[in-house]
Amino acid sequence: MTLQELGYTSRLERYKMEHLPEHLAVGRVLAAHKERYTVGTGEGSFEAEVTGHMRFTAGSREDFPAVGDWVSLMVYGSGLAIIHGILPRDTVIKRQLPGHAGEAQVIAANVDYAFIVQSADRDFNLNRTERYLTLCHESGVAPVIVLTKTDLVDEQAVTGACESLRERIPGIPVLPVSNETRQGLRELAAHMEPGKTYCLLGSSGVGKSTLLNLLAGGDLMRTGATSLSTSKGRHTTSHRELFVLPSGGILIDNPGMREVGIADAGGGLDRTFDRILHLSEECRYKDCTHTSEAGCAVLQAVETGDLDPDAYENFLKLAREKAHFETSAAERRRKERQFGKILRDYQKKDVKQRKK
Repeated sequence: MTLQELGYTSRLERYKMEHLPEHLAVGRVLAAHKERYTVGTGEGSFEAEVTGHMRFTAGSREDFPAVGDWVSLMVYGSGLAIIHGILPRDTVIKRQLPGHAGEAQVIAANVDYAFIVQSADRDFNLNRTERYLTLCHESGVAPVIVLTKTDLVDEQAVTGACESLRERIPGIPVLPVSNETRQGLRELAAHMEPGKTYCLLGSSGVGKSTLLNLLAGGDLMRTGATSLSTSKGRHTTSHRELFVLPSGGILIDNPGMREVGIADAGGGLDRTFDRILHLSEECRYKDCTHTSEAGCAVLQAVETGDLDPDAYENFLKLAREKAHFETSAAERRRKERQFGKILRDYQKKDVKQRKK
């Protein structure tokens, strides 16, 4: 497999020529297992880990390689490699790391399009879709909503789900697909271009791995039967992995995410809820929180029925999460600076004592 088949571009080649020493190769992270990685290069795939210096200087988990990253590495003849650095990322999809306030987890890097996968049966949830959209918009990744398991519900339910998505989230492609009959699969495949990178996002059991196998025309990921009691698949993808499809498209499969916490959403929240953003321009106060203020155009739109109250409530919830993450992140950085100062002072004191 060539680097070009993995998505290597002229921009990356220029960066390599201008910034990397000749003895280092370039590869793309195909899979991540805690602190060990599988990296694809023009010479094949290698098991790799990061240098001690890279591990020591990392300020957060975002400074470690993620699936989709392009990295510089030293390749050894035994099939092993050492990663020396991460090349600049074009896009980064990330969420708040579960259980770690103020810290982000990179889901995938250098992604062009994200397939937000929702099943048409019990998993269908508009609020969750808006969460994934916010992650995509913040990262600059183009979203496509894929509605799977359409064979488990009647045609009217599928039509209703698609209409609900298009009404509440206008302008985003919605593609219904049956994993059993393969209806809609051709339309989905038509969205994929050779050399472009796509990412599957969704909860466990919505059919991501089955969808990957169908697009690949073979069993790349092990899948299991669907539970009759929950209508959800029993299988779960255990790690993130990148695949090159026969069509030339590059697809990253992800484990199902129970928590999709907002991490520094920035403009992503405004793009997902652009209707609220436009309404807020008509609010009486510039710093309006859209909760209780007099003259709030957003509240007025909810009262008159011009704004979906569920979308409004979801916006407030995500905005609170964004504010909490930013506050927690600022506090974590403050403590890190304090610890760094203490460490530097200790080192200076130690050096002085040695000189004596």
